[in-house]
Amino acid sequence: MYFETKNISVNYDQVRAVRNVSIGLEEGETISLIGANGAGKSSTLRAITGLKKIVEGEIWFDGTRLDLLPPDRIVGCGVAMVPEGRRVFPFMSVKDNLLMGAFSRRDKASIRADLDRMFTRFPRLKERISQAAGTLSGGEQQMLVIARALMAAPKLLLLDEPSLGIAPKLVQDIARSIVSINRDDKVSVILVEQNSRMALSISHRTYAFSTGEVAIEGRSEDLRQDDRIRRLYLGGEL
Repeated sequence: MYFETKNISVNYDQVRAVRNVSIGLEEGETISLIGANGAGKSSTLRAITGLKKIVEGEIWFDGTRLDLLPPDRIVGCGVAMVPEGRRVFPFMSVKDNLLMGAFSRRDKASIRADLDRMFTRFPRLKERISQAAGTLSGGEQQMLVIARALMAAPKLLLLDEPSLGIAPKLVQDIARSIVSINRDDKVSVILVEQNSRMALSISHRTYAFSTGEVAIEGRSEDLRQDDRIRRLYLGGEL
């Protein structure tokens, strides 16, 4: 397995937010984590990045045990995260925000090439290259933080609620971008989403969370037809 968590648990004070969660991802896959707010999805991502220490279990990526490393070392292993809430540097330009994503790299020619590639993938950002990031629309800021994460040249991209608060048309654009990142850039993806329809439509496999545990897992195509998923996560209809 390219990436896996082995029975991890996460506590917030005395409350257990994640209980014995095991998820896995093969190289080149996109997996989605769906479920209600507070189900443990984002806490799982925070554990993967080292922002929240696990109290039990292990986390492995490409042969390296991540839960023993600090966050900066985890980034160095090729893991990048797009956090919930579109955390741009508001007073910096679009271009400077993107270059911040490559702060740990020294390959200047490749950085320039990747910058051009981000502007090709997200043409709205090229149109606003000198504009302060804080003045962009919500959808444009989401494109920016995804592109900024890609500037780190990750092997594994973690996305936390990329559709949250975004206009429906831009949600479609972001969904297409995630598919392209996985397919064309060969970046493996873990997607956390409350928009279960979108998540199931663009991922290979899905883990459905409930109260800190994985309740249902399987191929996304199969789960789209699963009555339990329809009832609990899709409002009864697909």
